Amino acid sequence: MAADLEEKTDRYGELLAEALEEAEVAPRDGTPMADAADECYEMARSYLEDGRHFREDGDPVNALASFSYGHAWLDAGARIGLFDVPTEGHLFTV
Repeated sequence: MAADLEEKTDRYGELLAEALEEAEVAPRDGTPMADAADECYEMARSYLEDGRHFREDGDPVNALASFSYGHAWLDAGARIGLFDVPTEGHLFTV
């Protein structure tokens, strides 16, 4: 079971990093929606960093949770139009 957790944690970390690279803020600069997109993006990026920290400290459970939360911020933002994201593939549920 530990090997499954290790693999899943690594996979989710890579998935979040890739999703952050692909997500682009959709609303026009200077609008409240652009500010909301920036905040969502920053939350996702922060969770990626937290997850990497947990992973380095040998805590794959909290790393996996952090990676999952981070991706949820991006996915939710994409669903409500804060981000332009690829509609094909495995990164987003849009």
